[in-house]
Amino acid sequence: MTEAVAADAAAGPSVTAPDGGGAGGWLRLAGIHKQFDDGTAALSGVELTVARGEFVSLLGPSGCGKSTLLRLIAGLDTPSAGQVIWQEPPKKGDIGFVFQEPTLLPWATAGQNVALPLRLAGHGAAARREQAGAALAAVGLEGFSRHYPHSLSGGMKMRVAIARALVTAPPVLLLDEPFAALDEMTRHELNDDLQQLAVNRGLTVIFVTHSVAEAVYLSRRIAIMSARPGRISKVIPVDFPAPRASGFRHQAEFGKLCAEISAALRAG
Repeated sequence: MTEAVAADAAAGPSVTAPDGGGAGGWLRLAGIHKQFDDGTAALSGVELTVARGEFVSLLGPSGCGKSTLLRLIAGLDTPSAGQVIWQEPPKKGDIGFVFQEPTLLPWATAGQNVALPLRLAGHGAAARREQAGAALAAVGLEGFSRHYPHSLSGGMKMRVAIARALVTAPPVLLLDEPFAALDEMTRHELNDDLQQLAVNRGLTVIFVTHSVAEAVYLSRRIAIMSARPGRISKVIPVDFPAPRASGFRHQAEFGKLCAEISAALRAG
């Protein structure tokens, strides 16, 4: 399953209108509906634009279709109606995907796990080792290429998963609650690493989370989703420069924005 997925996916900020108008419209979700074969309506009329290089979080109640929407953007599933429109259609390897669990191959080393998309794409062994080593170094795991998953902490396993998603140098990174199971200290560290990677590489990031504070800390804009069938009810900008230092979490503006977003979630 892991190999198949890797192959397929190798101050006062104010509330805006539902679309939010991400400048540039590099990615546009136009009237996305998704109904599963059992009749479950997961998404209804989702409209959203995302600019190149933007960090957007999807925030909403459990079961509202956040993960489903992420899979549609990745091309791992197709909408029942509507379109996922790219200004520049992504090529194979242009979208990196990080799942809720690291989904590492237990019999493979960290380096081999990271190199999996390259192996599936037919790259030679020497190139795979070099690029996997560079990807591991980028997430703070230089020297861990030969370690197996059982010897790594939860945070380190997630770093390996992020390195695997980045090894093809994709311009787009999709993350589905990757830090939910981690302790708070590790989660904060990975938040800092992720935003630094996004800034340094100019990544377009779409990030699914249930954490209001995490969304505010990381995002340029936060798309609030309603209960199932999910739709974008509001888009809230986070008008503070990135990358943000950890002290941002203690500023009055941060708390005010978290309260505003929590109220928007309750309102649906």
